[in-house]
Amino acid sequence: MTITIDEQLRAYIDPLTEDEYAALERSLLAEGCRDALVLWGDLLVDGHNRYGICQKHGIPFNTLQNDSFRSIDDVHLWMIDNHLGRRSVSDFQRGVLALRKKEIVAARLVQAQSRPATAEPTSPAQSGGDPPWTRETVARAARVSSATLGQIEKIQKTAAPELVGAVKSGIISINAAAAVASLPSEQQIAAVTGGKKELRQAARQVREARLPPKPEAEEPPIDATPEQIEIHRLMLQVVELTEERNQLRKKVQHLTIALTEARREQ
Repeated sequence: MTITIDEQLRAYIDPLTEDEYAALERSLLAEGCRDALVLWGDLLVDGHNRYGICQKHGIPFNTLQNDSFRSIDDVHLWMIDNHLGRRSVSDFQRGVLALRKKEIVAARLVQAQSRPATAEPTSPAQSGGDPPWTRETVARAARVSSATLGQIEKIQKTAAPELVGAVKSGIISINAAAAVASLPSEQQIAAVTGGKKELRQAARQVREARLPPKPEAEEPPIDATPEQIEIHRLMLQVVELTEERNQLRKKVQHLTIALTEARREQ
């Protein structure tokens, strides 16, 4: 049997970590290859790691042909849906995959709309019958909030590769990475090089810099009466207390984020 490996297809989904690969290898050695490798013709679609391990150790395996594929986009969509359903995939990975699916679906919709009405679609998924993938739809598919999805989009667009790697490895949270991603690339890289503490500090500084500046207090008029001066003093006190309350809320939010990140690292 001839099995063809496409390196771009292999790299379409993030590779396993060293620990995950080692666990898979131990499982295959102990229990054999229970799940069939999925093929499209002779092209390997799913099971690249299992195939490599089986080849290495001479472990028998079965294959399964998927005859529903009509194009490489069909293959990509199947791979995305397959991985979105796995519990081991991180929030960031699910967000990236769901955004990829949105791009494919949107491109197919444009193709369907530009095709003459008498033309037959080359694939059922290209017919344009699927509902549009709104932000909420993508977020549901990725099982994250719309806000988190927006942060993932920002990381994809503006984060340095080193910062993206830190998110994928769990060194920094999506929330903090989105904040750091607003910095110039060299500052992002420097923060990643400095480790978790430096990344958290960078994220905190970005968040604090976004706080609105404190408004300057106006002086009462020169001819103000004692009652007007007292009212002005009380109004200034209200402004100061309101600002103090807002600052405390921000600190609570930052501490909550930091506590969540610390718990995830345990």
